Amino acid sequence: MEQIYREAEAGFSAVPPPARLWGLVSHTFAALLPLYQETLIYVAEEEGRVIGFIQASGQPLTVSLPAKITSLHVLNLCVARGASESEVAPCLVDYLCEQTGQKGVTRLFVRVPLEDPLIDIFRLRGFRQYATESVLYGETPTARSVEPPPGLRPCRSRDDRLLYHLYRRVTPSAVAHLEAPTYRDWKALRGAAGQQEVIDRVEIVGWCRVQKGSQARPHTLAFMALPERGVADELADHAIVASDAQPAWCSLRHYDSHMIDALRGRGFSLLLTQALLVREVAVREPLPEQSLVPSFG
Repeated sequence: MEQIYREAEAGFSAVPPPARLWGLVSHTFAALLPLYQETLIYVAEEEGRVIGFIQASGQPLTVSLPAKITSLHVLNLCVARGASESEVAPCLVDYLCEQTGQKGVTRLFVRVPLEDPLIDIFRLRGFRQYATESVLYGETPTARSVEPPPGLRPCRSRDDRLLYHLYRRVTPSAVAHLEAPTYRDWKALRGAAGQQEVIDRVEIVGWCRVQKGSQARPHTLAFMALPERGVADELADHAIVASDAQPAWCSLRHYDSHMIDALRGRGFSLLLTQALLVREVAVREPLPEQSLVPSFG
């Protein structure tokens, strides 16, 4: 499996430097075999030789796969060099869907670059696109202002309900229904650490998180902002200042266009665009409605 994974990584040498940087930094063998993350890995064999594998994982983090996990994310789908990708990959996807359905999982998610040929394999196996994600990278981002935004303060635990309300306001209902239909689901997605702050102006109008990197890994930025004038620019400036104007990247959805514009105006460029796909493993059937009848006696 490791050899197959390394061969897939070697393919990044043929792509432009920014996309190669994103691939090499975000795809590590530690992500391939996490020890404390509920994960499923299935392999395809031919004459005793592993010719491909697929991995899916979910949240919250635990050692085993709890029964309450209802959605998983496909992290890796790799086929060995010399094997037919068009034959091996669909079989792995189908087997994953079958096995996860038996474990009570109802949805499978996957991120695939729009130019990746694997996207057609997922679509032919019943995955549908529900959003588009832009990955932005800034080698030397430049803030237009170093003054903190009015109303900026550290994020507190009691802000969670207010942040969920902000999430529902900035996220299309169709996306929120898939990823975090309830407050509890949304809380499970917010496990990442980092410096978190909000802009509080009677109501919370913006949120940002800065996860400090290292010499080998850029800082990671995350944002939520109401499409009000100036909020996205203020958050972008503050995040750049908080990361010491060092290399950083950020993933934003198609409905975050105001944040994308703010970052691109401060030295960030587009690395790649990903399609976010989902497949319903279990089809929900509504119960037949029981009509009311008069009762006598």
